[in-house]
Amino acid sequence: MNRFHVHLNVADLASSIRFYSALFATEPTVVKNDYAKWMLEDPRINFAISNTGRNPGVDHLGIQVDDEHGLATLGRRLDAAGGSVIPEEATVCCYARSDKLWTEDPQGTRWETFHTFGEATTYYAGEAACATDGAACTPNVSAMKPRADKSGPCCAPASVCC
Repeated sequence: MNRFHVHLNVADLASSIRFYSALFATEPTVVKNDYAKWMLEDPRINFAISNTGRNPGVDHLGIQVDDEHGLATLGRRLDAAGGSVIPEEATVCCYARSDKLWTEDPQGTRWETFHTFGEATTYYAGEAACATDGAACTPNVSAMKPRADKSGPCCAPASVCC
């Protein structure tokens, strides 16, 4: 079953964790010094917040799938919807390892569809595992291009890559 995903940039992580923990009536599933995530069942949502140097507000929306087949299905839907679809395979982002497809809607809202298959010890990959020029950190999905040089960060906070 798919899970809706919302990622907000916040100015004050600690106060935001307190607020959303009270709102959701549960503590986050993951807490790091710059990130927190709630994997809620009611409503079924992956709700994440981070304090990584970007402007506060909605960073992106998305759909998390359970497996590679679900990601391929969403990829076909994204293709049918039009616009650029940018893949990221085996990327490290938000303390997780995932395969992703990025796009943006007609209003410019960034959408991330992804299948997570493991945990990571860092927020972003500073290694050669990146497929794009910074899908999670560039605000303009249509400007993303496949990476020719895979030595830089792919999912780094804005202060690192953008």
